[in-house]
Amino acid sequence: MEIDLADAGDAGTILELQKLCSRIEAALYEDDTLPALTQTLESMREEFEKQVVLRAVESGRLIGSVRAHMDSDTCHVGRLIVHPDFQNRGIGTKLMGSVEAIFVSARRFELFTGEKSLPNIALYTSLGYHEVRREVVTPRLTLVYMEKVAY
Repeated sequence: MEIDLADAGDAGTILELQKLCSRIEAALYEDDTLPALTQTLESMREEFEKQVVLRAVESGRLIGSVRAHMDSDTCHVGRLIVHPDFQNRGIGTKLMGSVEAIFVSARRFELFTGEKSLPNIALYTSLGYHEVRREVVTPRLTLVYMEKVAY
């Protein structure tokens, strides 16, 4: 498996994988309107202009991705996805490690996930993140914001 920078030409494939992964989350929250499910290809392409987008590829197949960008001294990490057939193999951990390696000047890293997404919370906790706040988005969805302070 290789992790490298994605480019706008990967947007469609990444969006397809994102929607596949997000259907699992949508079922958990009983909400088909999650932003990761409703994102358009055009808005995905725009993200390539503002963020670093990484991809994980195995045997020519896209199996994971993550996005990140800096705001002041904070690296905001988002949309970590791993194909369901490839989960629990350390790919998410490697993608997160790659983000931290790219954004070495960050004083802190921040991300969020849904409170019912226990595997996500467990992954981020194992990587040194801790909860800093919660935000109720809808009656069914509360986001858990987590941070990791760089040393």
